[in-house]
Amino acid sequence: MQYLHNIGAYFLMIAEMFRKPTKWSVMRRLILKDIDDLIIGSLGIVAFISFFVGGVVTIQTALNINSPLIPKYLIGFATRQSVILEFAPTFISIIMAGKVGSFITSSIGTMRVTEQIDALEVMGINSLNYLVFPKFIALMLYPFVISIAMFLGIFGGMIAAVYGGFGSLEDFVTGVQIDFIPFHMAYAFIKTFVFAFVLATIPSYHGYYMQGGALEVGKASTTSFVWTSVVIILLNYILTQLLLSA
Repeated sequence: MQYLHNIGAYFLMIAEMFRKPTKWSVMRRLILKDIDDLIIGSLGIVAFISFFVGGVVTIQTALNINSPLIPKYLIGFATRQSVILEFAPTFISIIMAGKVGSFITSSIGTMRVTEQIDALEVMGINSLNYLVFPKFIALMLYPFVISIAMFLGIFGGMIAAVYGGFGSLEDFVTGVQIDFIPFHMAYAFIKTFVFAFVLATIPSYHGYYMQGGALEVGKASTTSFVWTSVVIILLNYILTQLLLSA
């Protein structure tokens, strides 16, 4: 019953988030701050992880191609498919659930503990719109982060292939270009938009409705990371089944 209560409260929170909007002059400032915190602040860790994981994917693919009958360009092909279809949209989103999700939960949870949310309500401000909606809008730029992850993942794979002696630049580029299906990019960005909505709302829910003190803020951050990751993995399976199996 507790799970059903939480699911219902979550969807009620989403509906309330769009009601009684904050005036634009204030909302614009909140959105720009959240873009800086959630998007710009995440570019460094995303770039670092994407580059080296792309290299690891390339190295592992190359080491598992032992037959001389298998063309070397398949290393680039496998790297492209792995990075675009799964690594960039899904793996990066789970990492962001830890970084961005914990930040959102702890910042809103701290406002709940220090009674700042109660003060907003007393002033007649829709606190859910004031706190959650800017994060939702900021994370609509999340596909920009994923596009960088895609580029750096493939670029890191290219560097690993060429300088690791696993294949030539021409073979890798040929593999990246061969049998490219444009819908795979659409599939990846559809997933990205869905995951962005999850990253904005589930951590906000756990921060907004938490109770207790500073210790409970930490527990809420951990809980939000777990449930955000679980929902991302489940939605990844459902979207893959719906979009690619047809």
